[in-house]
Amino acid sequence: VSANDQLAQSFCAYVASNDKNNLRKTLSESRLRLKNVYDGIACDGLPMIRFAIKHNAADVAEFIIKQLPGSQVAKMGDAEWAASNGFAASPIIETIKARSAS
Repeated sequence: VSANDQLAQSFCAYVASNDKNNLRKTLSESRLRLKNVYDGIACDGLPMIRFAIKHNAADVAEFIIKQLPGSQVAKMGDAEWAASNGFAASPIIETIKARSAS
């Protein structure tokens, strides 16, 4: 298991447990910017934001969304994915829409 795999597994664990503080701390300690590594991380085959929606991890999702450029958030289709997968009531969708509009 490479260091990157371990890091990705840690990120996914923090998302699943809605642990924004440890996610932020690990990014900082690793000197990583979320926007630079986001596309390379999948949690159970899902992008981190969708994984957060699935786990109802609103705090972590909001942190992730704010770390990414609005244009990137707008292109990812996470709100549509949430609506078509039974998560239409997720408060995370509002965060996505607000960021996409900025």
